[in-house]
Formats: sequence, C-alpha cells, structure tokens
Amino acid sequence: MSILKNPADIEVGVVGIGLMGSSIIVCLLASGHRVKAIAPIGADFVNAKKRIKDQLINCDQAGLLPKTIPHCLDMLEISMDYNILANCGLVMECVIEDINIKKQVYKKITDVVAGNTIVSSNTSAIAITILQKLVAGPERFIGIHFAEPAYATRFLEITCGEVTDTNYANWVFALAHCWGKEPTLLRKDIKGFITNRLMYAVYREIFHLIDNGKTNMEDADKAFRYDVGSWITLMGLFRRIDYCGWEDHAVMFKKLFPQLSNAEYVPEVMGDIVAQNGRGIQNLNGLYTYSPREAKDWEEAFAVFNEEIFRLAASYPVSYSRKERILVSS
Repeated sequence: MSILKNPADIEVGVVGIGLMGSSIIVCLLASGHRVKAIAPIGADFVNAKKRIKDQLINCDQAGLLPKTIPHCLDMLEISMDYNILANCGLVMECVIEDINIKKQVYKKITDVVAGNTIVSSNTSAIAITILQKLVAGPERFIGIHFAEPAYATRFLEITCGEVTDTNYANWVFALAHCWGKEPTLLRKDIKGFITNRLMYAVYREIFHLIDNGKTNMEDADKAFRYDVGSWITLMGLFRRIDYCGWEDHAVMFKKLFPQLSNAEYVPEVMGDIVAQNGRGIQNLNGLYTYSPREAKDWEEAFAVFNEEIFRLAASYPVSYSRKERILVSS
C-alpha cells in the first residue's frame, strides 16, 4: 500500500464507542482524520456523541487538539449502519473481548469495505492469529493496541498475525506517527503482546514477594514509582542496561533469575477482590481502600499526569529514521 502523508485523505472507521473506542476516535479526529463511528448496539448510540464530545473537551483542555471542537465534530459521523464504512482505508474494532461478537462485527465490516481495507482490533486478550481467521481477507488483519487515553499517550502496539501481509502493518506503522505515537511493531503474534507480558511478569513477582512477607504494597509501589518511574519513559529497558553497564547486569541476572517466581496461579488477594466484584476506584473496592473523593482525585491526577508525560516524552523522541531502519531490517 502507498503511504499517504495527510491523515485528512484517509477515512478511518471505529466500531465500538465505549471508553476506549471514544478515546481512539478523539485521537483520530485530533490527527485530522474523517472518522466513521459505529455503535454496535443501541445503548452505545444513545450517548455516543456526548461521550466523544466530553473527551474532545478533555483533549482540548490539555492543549492537544489542533482544531476546534466543532470542526472535529463535523469530521465525525456516528451511526449503527455499517455502510458508512464503505470508503474507509482502515477500520478499528473496539468491542468487548467476546470472540463470537467480534466475529459478527468482522462480517459486517468486510461486507461493506474494499478488499484492501485494513481491519484491526484493539484487543489485549485474544491472539491476532486467532481473530484473523474470522476475517475475509485475513492477510489485511492486524492488532492496533492503544493505551488509555488514546489521545494523550505515545504508546501504540501494532501486531501481525500468522498470515498478515507486513505491507499493511508497515502502512499503519508509518501512519501512527501522524497520531503522535511512538509505535512498536510486533511481527510475530505472541499471547499478551509485548507490554502485557512485561507488566504481568512484574505483577507476578511483586505478588510473590508480598505473599511471602518480603514487602508490602505501599513499599513495592514506592520502589517502582521512584526507581523505574524516574527513567523508564526516557530510556526504556535496553538503553538503561547500556547506560548502567553490562557487567553488573550480567552478575545480577545470574544471581536473581533462579530466585524469581514462576507461579502459574492467580494471587489469592486478587481472586478475593474479583469474587467481590471489586473494580478498584470504579466502585471503591480494590487493593487499596478509597473514599469517593479519593477515587475522583486519582482519576483527575491520572489525567493530568498523562498530559504531562505525553509532552515530556515528546521532548525525548527516538529518531524516526532509526525506527524506519529497524522496521525494514527486521
């Protein structure tokens, strides 16, 4: 596929207008795309425009919206009719993690779009290789995994399935820079993709230490925030090793790897919270205790922090040309 430099020339469809879908829509509108948004169910359609407008307001207040809110809304069409996707060059599925529902959505998408329209999923739970088997023209199917809020984070993970044509992935990789992203391209589909595998390895180890009385949640969080948090956005993992020196890391790998947890069970405390329908700050039932005011404070702090870290990360970007060389040579 030829790479178009102007997002205004590319219509993008988004199916699913929940929290994540509406956030992605705002990211696309802020980047200059015309967006065709599909509400798969009537309940989503009723409040869709308000939900998107509220996120546009947040994006504007953060100084991340180049155009006016009315202009962005003029670039948006919301419907339950999949036929509005007909001219889209890319369609993103953002529905619940139910493979049968996704299958129905893909059928409705591919019935109306062109044969070379890229179809993608924002899934973080189902392998792209499995999902692409449900799509007519599976070679054009990829994973495009955003972080929340999509308009104020630089993370984007693009994942190929077993039969994905990498020309489609390369096209999205190039376009993602127009969305303000520092994208990664995973050419081989693995369960959990990159970011989830890294984070869940950390979760497993910290629950292991807590379960064995080695530390507590408060101290573990402080250690992670004020050590890893002080360098991770700037360096990532491998530049950190280069910066600190390989000799010490090699010694620590040898000493620590045999001591790390390889547990395969869900930690008991997490199982208990799930059984109680705990949803953290959303219903004040999580690993920590929250008052309604504290939960609201954390929501607001997270929004402000995302804006600040978005700008900070932009001050220290990876060289675009270097990224292109890595992509082509892999």
